[in-house]
Formats: sequence, structure tokens, C-alpha cells
Amino acid sequence: MTQTVLILASANNGLTQRAALAIRRSGRLARTEIVHCATDIRAAVESNCFDIVVCPYLTTRIPTDVHSKWTCVIVHPGPVGDRGPHSLDWAISEREPFWGVTALTAVEEMDAGPIWSTRIFPLPAERKSAVYNTVVADAAIECLLEALDKAADPACSPIPQSEAPRPIAHARTRPPMRRHDRAICWSDDAVMILSRIHAGDGAPGAPATIGDAPMLVYDAFLGQGDPQAPPGTVIGRRDHAIEVACGDAGIWIGRLRPRSGGRPSCKGPAVQVLAASGFPVQAIPFEQSGAAREIRYRREGDIGFLDIDFYNGAMDTARCDRLLAAFTDAAAQDTKVLVLANTGPYFSNGIDLNSVEWSADPEGETWRNLLAINNLCRAMLTCPTQVTVAAVSGNAGAGGVMLASSADLVVATERAVFNPHYRTIGLSGSEFHTYTLPRRVGSASAHRLLNECQALDAACAVELGMIDAVAPSGRFGEWVAELAGECAHPARWAAIMAAKRTRSIDLNSVEAAELRRMAQDIFLDRNEFRRKRQEFVYKGTRRPSAAGTGP
Repeated sequence: MTQTVLILASANNGLTQRAALAIRRSGRLARTEIVHCATDIRAAVESNCFDIVVCPYLTTRIPTDVHSKWTCVIVHPGPVGDRGPHSLDWAISEREPFWGVTALTAVEEMDAGPIWSTRIFPLPAERKSAVYNTVVADAAIECLLEALDKAADPACSPIPQSEAPRPIAHARTRPPMRRHDRAICWSDDAVMILSRIHAGDGAPGAPATIGDAPMLVYDAFLGQGDPQAPPGTVIGRRDHAIEVACGDAGIWIGRLRPRSGGRPSCKGPAVQVLAASGFPVQAIPFEQSGAAREIRYRREGDIGFLDIDFYNGAMDTARCDRLLAAFTDAAAQDTKVLVLANTGPYFSNGIDLNSVEWSADPEGETWRNLLAINNLCRAMLTCPTQVTVAAVSGNAGAGGVMLASSADLVVATERAVFNPHYRTIGLSGSEFHTYTLPRRVGSASAHRLLNECQALDAACAVELGMIDAVAPSGRFGEWVAELAGECAHPARWAAIMAAKRTRSIDLNSVEAAELRRMAQDIFLDRNEFRRKRQEFVYKGTRRPSAAGTGP
């Protein structure tokens, strides 16, 4: 009999989507319910049309009357013996070399239930959002599927925590991480500060004062070795980022969120947010190096690799322009294949809605951002000198999916989740999607993907023809390099380039038609783009009122 799974989650985030896709891929039936309180949970289980409850991401306690009636499997982002609501935050802040994920049964005491499965892995020194969406999510999916297999077997039962091995012996109950635990003192050493910022990245951020302004800090990486300035001094800027002096080095900061004041409380580019607080950003020295880690080019023989790592996969106007310039330079090299690949947890999620919201003219900035990403997609579609490959090793959404679809070949890892739609944000879409998506999946499937707004795993994307291949597990970089080498072989290279030259499509007409619809979405707000955009960027924070001050 097919196992039916009820997924309870606090948000339909990347892990929730990935869990639902993996459960269905394993041959089970799955239904996802987003819940925020005990009343929501009780309503979700009323149908009783399921065999087991799983919770890949749940921040609400399951009521006793629910977990005593149904088996509820909780995914806890910590090893056996670890308990508490901020396990991953503490692990990153304290620079644990190894960490774990555990699938356990919900009981009255939080995280104290018997163990179904667990995984241990090296913990990279990266921001929490990157760790969560890669090694933690990978382990969580493995634990969930193992737990479901065991729960379906009458001969199996979970192991009481008192009897379970503890691979990380010092794992223990930890209290919630409070604001003072996260607060930044700029006189501390840079590695300590960086770990604290990483631990709060995504949410809730690390409290700090920059100038006289109280801020929450995100998206940080090490800067120069000896800043030769008092700790807390803003010593450099480049593009959207600022560099702040610490006790022994500098730290670059890409995103800030004000903790007080009249501005809406959402993340934004650090330079822009700091300027809005009254800080004289134009007086900050401009540096030629620093934020360049977002776009990097390297070459291996006949193959060029353009590696990108944009925060949360968001590409504002300036990032699109910089990537277009880098792509143009790379395409001008005497290589035969050009690979666009992400090195962070996201490939691309299209335009940057936070930067749009921080603009003095959100609608105008949305339009400029669309034109910029369109220019990038056009360059990939029409590249006359290289076979282009999009190598997707992280999640992609909306315009980011269409950017990948502009390449001659699209490949992905098993962990990649695709959301090839725009409607949930109130837009009809651009990036030549009315050409590239039907070209790959057919008109009927393209219409369904754009309107049903469902996530796809990489295997389903291959089945539909949206991407060309899924890499073997565990060797994505090596496999992509081998594939690119095959594409550089004279016969295959000539065949791909010949096929590209025979395409008969008027991209100007495609773009014009898409932009006519988008103009109505953006400037006439026919699909509530403003409201949906603000719901997205202000989630969990204070939103402007309907009359709003606006950004």
C-alpha cells in the first residue's frame, strides 16, 4: 500500500519544497500544509487522510493531542543529543568542525523524542543560508526518506535518545540565541565577528552599529588584513558593499537592515541602506577589489568558467550589468565552451526585489532591472563564438530559470529545485521565457509550469526537457568539466554552433511582447505586484501600511 505523507511546515521554503519532491519521487503520496500555530496544525490533520506526518521545517510546537495520535517526524538541524531552537546558529557561531541532522519523533519535550535516523557532515564556514540549503538540506532529505522507510516497516521502531550513539559527544541542550549573543563588537577579531554574522544570516541578522546607525548585518566576508583604522570605521566601498574595520582585519558587508528609523525594515544593499541612514557614503574610499567574489572567470584550456555567487540568487540592475560585461569578455576569449555556474547555494532567482524596494522609484527600478537581465539572456541566446552551458548546482526561480534556459545546454545537480514561474509575485514574466521555455518543454507544458506555479526537482526537469541532464551524485564540478570538454570536441562543437545559427526567431518581437505585458504588471499594478513584492521582502518584519511611506 502506498504510504501517504502529510508535510507540516512553517514556510514553503527550499527545504520544504525539496522534501515534498523527494517524498513523491520515492513513490509516496505527499500533501504540504503551511502552518503557523496549533490551530493551523489541528486543522491540517482533520482530514485524517494520511499515514504519517513529517516536519522538515517547523518552528511551531506540535500540540499533544496531535503527536499522541499520529507519528510526527521532526527534522532537527543538529546531531543526536543537541536540543534547542537555534542549533545551527550556535554551531556556526562557535565554528563547529562537524555538525548533524536528526529525524526524531515529536514528543512533549522539544527535540527529545526517539531517533529514526541521523547524519553527520563537515560544517563549512559559510553563512547560515548557504549551509542550510546545501549540506543541511542534503542530510535532512536522507534522514526523512530513511525515517519514512523505517516507519513503514512494522519491524522497525525509533531508538530512544538515551540508547542512541552520540557522534558529537558535546551535543547538548542550548538556549535560544538572544540578541546579545549575536551582537557585534567591532574590536573583536574578524573571524569571530564573521562567524556571528554567518550564524544570523538569512534571519534574524547580527546587530551592529555602523556610524551612529543601529543595523542588522548580513552577507559578510573577510577583507584586508590590517585595516589601520579604529574598529567600526567604514574603510571602503565597492559596488553595493562596504568594508568595516575590526580588531585585526576588515570585513566586507553586502546587506544591511535598519533596526530603527522611518525606512521600511527590510534588507537592502549596504551602500544604499547606509546612505538612507544619513551616513556620508560618498566620502568612503572606493576600492577596486573586494566584492569581486560575486563574479569570477577562470580558464581551463578550451573551456571558460564564469562562476557566480549572488546573495540569495538575487540579481539587481548593477549585478546584471557586471555579469553581462564579464560574459562579453569571456565570450571574446579564444575558448570554445563557456560555462556559467553558481558557487553558492543559488543559481539565480532573477531580479532583486529587495533592491527594488529600497529604490526611490521601485517601479522604474523594476523596469531597469528587467531590461538588464534581458540583455544578459539575449547575450547568452545569441553568443556566436561559444557553446554555452548553464551548470545549476543550487536552486533557481523565475528569471533565474529563464537565464539558465538561454544557454545551449542546461545541467544540474540532484539537489537543485526549479520554480519556473512568476505569478506568485504578480508578474507575467520576461527574459524571453515565451521563446525559451516552449522551445524546451512544448507550449502545453510551458503554460502549465507558468500557471500552476509548482516546484520541480532536477529529475522532473529532465523528464520535461527543461534541462538536459542531471549530474552523477557527488561529482558535479568534475562532471561538468568533462561535459564541457566533450562539447569542445570539433565535431560536437560544430554541430551545436550550426544548430544555433539555424534558429529563426525574432528576439526583438519576443521581448517587446513580454515587456508590454510587464509594463501593465509594473506600472498599472494589474496583478498586485506592489503588494506581493512587499509581502515577500518584508516577511517577518514590519511592512509599510497600504497608504505607506514607500521606499
